[in-house]
Amino acid sequence: MKTNLEKVSNLERKLNVEIPAVTVEAAFEKLFKQVQKDAAIKGFRQGKVPLNTIKTMYGDRVKQDVVQDLIQKHYYEALKELALDPVSYPEFEFDAPSEGKDFAFTAHFEVRPQVTLKKYEGLDVEKEKFEFDEAQVSKVLDNIRSSRAEYVPVFEDRPAQLGDFAVVDFDGYVDGQPLQGGKGVDHSLELGSKSFIDGFEEGIVGMAIGSSKSLNLKFPDPYHSKDLAGKPVKFDVVLKSLKKKSLPELTDDFLKTIGATETVTELTATIRKDLQESEARRIDQDVKNRLLKALVKTNPVDVPPTMLKDQKKALVEDMKKKMMDQGMPDEEFSDYVSKWDGDFNATATEMICAGFLIDAIAQKHDLRWSKADVDSKIDAYAKQMNMDVEKVREFYAAPEQAQRLTYMITEEKVVDFLTKSAKVKEVEKSKLKDSAN
Repeated sequence: MKTNLEKVSNLERKLNVEIPAVTVEAAFEKLFKQVQKDAAIKGFRQGKVPLNTIKTMYGDRVKQDVVQDLIQKHYYEALKELALDPVSYPEFEFDAPSEGKDFAFTAHFEVRPQVTLKKYEGLDVEKEKFEFDEAQVSKVLDNIRSSRAEYVPVFEDRPAQLGDFAVVDFDGYVDGQPLQGGKGVDHSLELGSKSFIDGFEEGIVGMAIGSSKSLNLKFPDPYHSKDLAGKPVKFDVVLKSLKKKSLPELTDDFLKTIGATETVTELTATIRKDLQESEARRIDQDVKNRLLKALVKTNPVDVPPTMLKDQKKALVEDMKKKMMDQGMPDEEFSDYVSKWDGDFNATATEMICAGFLIDAIAQKHDLRWSKADVDSKIDAYAKQMNMDVEKVREFYAAPEQAQRLTYMITEEKVVDFLTKSAKVKEVEKSKLKDSAN
């Protein structure tokens, strides 16, 4: 086998491989004999069909198998011989092989970039100052009370206000014609919930029970119905009644009715502790993101185009799932992707660069994962999820999950290593230079 490697660009390679005729002949002979052994042709006993007949009848099929056999074996031998580490699937070029002749093929692929570590210790990183807002605790407690809220009629003589539940009849018109699906009778609507187009709920605020009003509004653009996007619309509204939310008093007895085993004081302390821990985790994650951004900025790495394309596609698919779960139509998501294409590209680039740099630092400072690390992480997951450890181990036995777990362990070690030497400056949230999320 003869090999020749051409450097097409910084990360693209063209590998030329030539396989001698004797090897090609042997491949044909082996495959023809395999076909001869299994061939069932009328007039011949199985395994006794003449080889020339086999070649005539199965020549084209065997050529395809010979190509696959020769390329698969010699491509990987060539990679090993030349110490190459492709990061993309190869694209092969070749002519049909012939018995008794040399066979050559060409493989085009991308390789891992050469990573040169410049500055990775003593990185300057901002950290959001931990400032807990006690109002978050009150909000959670109010949500608990709201789960048992009652809606009682508004008896006082006053107009509708934000927070009320209005019962309305309405008719919508576009271009003077009734709007399809734009009619409601005894429709209950929380004023301020923004469940209608802008201006509808605000237009009801101030109305008296029994009064009517025409609201001249406009559909948003973009809108899930393209025919209505940006169009003027008129709603004739009648306010039939008002209700307001009545929350139960937060007492130990009330908590018992919803199955809680803690007192109000104990529950408040638990909620505060959970929120504080969650906020601390968010800040720590933000610092990690900023640290990796700083690492990528000070240690430029060439990104293989194929890896960038795949990573960007994965980010878009992940975002699509989130947006679809929130009810965004396909056509709106397409516009969203177009609008934020640059951000998707930048994020994918940073993720790939960070991966290469983490790998290089881990190798240089012996920070790679070990079996003991994996076992420890699996045990911790089993305890957190209250699952049998063998079930968790079985899940992470799958190659893809195992790769994710081992990379995460290595990343954690490298981030801890970088954090120890980083110059971290605490600043108020409003004064952070940019978002690392």
